[in-house]
Amino acid sequence: MTASVTSAGAQDDAAHDLFRSETDALEHARSILALTEADAPVYQQALGELTVHFERLMRETRRLIRRSDRAEREMNTLNAQLQTLARQLEYRATHDALTDVLNRGAVIDLTVQALRKTGAAMVVLDIDHFKQINDEYGHPAGDAVIQGIVGCLRRAVGNAGFIGRVGGEEFTVLIPAGTLEEGLDLAETLRDCIASHVFGQPVNRQITASFGVSASPMGTSFDTAYGLADAALYQAKRSGRNRVEAARAEADACPLKQQEEERLSPPLPTP
Repeated sequence: MTASVTSAGAQDDAAHDLFRSETDALEHARSILALTEADAPVYQQALGELTVHFERLMRETRRLIRRSDRAEREMNTLNAQLQTLARQLEYRATHDALTDVLNRGAVIDLTVQALRKTGAAMVVLDIDHFKQINDEYGHPAGDAVIQGIVGCLRRAVGNAGFIGRVGGEEFTVLIPAGTLEEGLDLAETLRDCIASHVFGQPVNRQITASFGVSASPMGTSFDTAYGLADAALYQAKRSGRNRVEAARAEADACPLKQQEEERLSPPLPTP
């Protein structure tokens, strides 16, 4: 049983030996070389056979090298394509498809990191009366307005911060390690840039936006920092729109719903 298995394995090895004939020719040439009284034609015949097999061996070697080089080139091309695809997928996962600014998830992640390391200023803005634009001119015109707003943001923000689209017509500008004064200055620049921009057809008029600004020290949670800026934004809306409002102190930035609940809930009677 063992002998038959060994024999079968040896046959398989022989069947898969690409250079078996060359190996046999080499052994034959060695046996001829070992003869001490062979005639010259015998040596010449052995040399001829060895030359033929050597030439075949060189051809096979070159073919394998070419195949290996081609496989390496194909592998390198495929690797480059995979890297490009990975970068494209990463970009799409972190950027808004319409405007190419950061999407909601990406800007939240950046803000969380900034608040953890240095603190940050946040500018939250919302386009005024945007629903009317969509209703009157259609969603393609609304998309064009959003893209025009982003153009204003890019020109004004530059490398000073990160722009993110966090809702349909709502944007956030993150200034890592920024102060409230820096945030207010940038917000006023953004407000003026948007208000002075004339949007093209079919809108063909100026559009405004309202702004809320907060500045939070290192260790502040995202919900707190964003909530302060968002409360300031809605204060700007209530105060007439097209304006910038600074966040109040955290203790004073109570949502209106909570204030209403406190007003309607009578104090418990004293026992």
